[in-house]
Amino acid sequence: MSDLRGSEKVIRWAKSGAPAPVDRLARPLRDLRISVMDRCNFRCPYCMPEDKYHKDFQFLKSSERLSFDEILRLAQLFARQGVRKLRITGGEPLLRQNLPDLVGDLSRIDGIDDVALTTNGVLLAQHAAALKAAGLARVTVSLDSLDEDVFVAMNGGRGNRERVLEGIREAISAGLTPLKVNCVVVRGVNDHTVLGLLEHFRGTGVIVRFIEYMDVGTINHWKLADTVPTRELLAAIGARWPLSPVGGNYHGEVASRYAYDDGQGEIGFISSVSAPFCGSCTRARLSSDGQLFTCLFANRGTDLKLPLRSGASDDELRAMIAGVWEHRDDRYSELRAGLRGDASKVEMYYIGG
Repeated sequence: MSDLRGSEKVIRWAKSGAPAPVDRLARPLRDLRISVMDRCNFRCPYCMPEDKYHKDFQFLKSSERLSFDEILRLAQLFARQGVRKLRITGGEPLLRQNLPDLVGDLSRIDGIDDVALTTNGVLLAQHAAALKAAGLARVTVSLDSLDEDVFVAMNGGRGNRERVLEGIREAISAGLTPLKVNCVVVRGVNDHTVLGLLEHFRGTGVIVRFIEYMDVGTINHWKLADTVPTRELLAAIGARWPLSPVGGNYHGEVASRYAYDDGQGEIGFISSVSAPFCGSCTRARLSSDGQLFTCLFANRGTDLKLPLRSGASDDELRAMIAGVWEHRDDRYSELRAGLRGDASKVEMYYIGG
């Protein structure tokens, strides 16, 4: 067991049911993103490029991933420490068999108010109804362009645009709303298709959110010049459709919200590069093999699977989680410009976005 298993103070807290822990910057633990699958059926160049994640690449074996029972047990422990929202991610989470069973269990955890899922949408049409029936509240679809050539280029030649759109329609029909579409904008690659994406979804209730291209992981060879800052997108979109800012839904919301002045819905911007929001980050991430990460840009995690499978009690696991969170001081995006030295970071496919 690592030294982050907890100090005597943390162990006393875990057994006493004291208030949930906060990190060194006074940020509580409120959200947990659970990766259920390290594999993906896309090969997006900024996440899982084909030349590295080829047909012979060794992904995790089934036995190396957390089982649904293990995920459920950990999620229950996180909920007892203040987590209120769960998001299921990948890789591509819909590649995990019987996922609605896990959703049903997670949605019944005391204290959990919201269970959502992020997917590339290719398999969504066939699973949307079952996921909703199991208790899934909302879904976010990653879709970087509706231009056919750009769509293909940005997913590595995999997938089918029409199947993604069908998945969105089926998810809306099933009631997985408000549905959000996340678009990573890369300069010179898909920035010229932004207005077309918005045109398609305006007035449908779908909320399109633009994510600044950022240096997640180490294999995307990120350069600041490739990032289209939010202010630039706002100017281009606002020139076509006037926008007005909208207040946030809750503390720690990552997207800044804007509504169309003509009443045709809203859009959002996730500006991790140009306007970091580390100060309000309440998210932890659990990889499919049980590593706990406290930042999207972390270079290492804490193994929960080994103690879990070695017979650790709930109190011991809760103390370990609390210890990790109380030691947390991550604010990578705020420090990005001044960081030097080791640039190694966990890859996005491994812990989800």
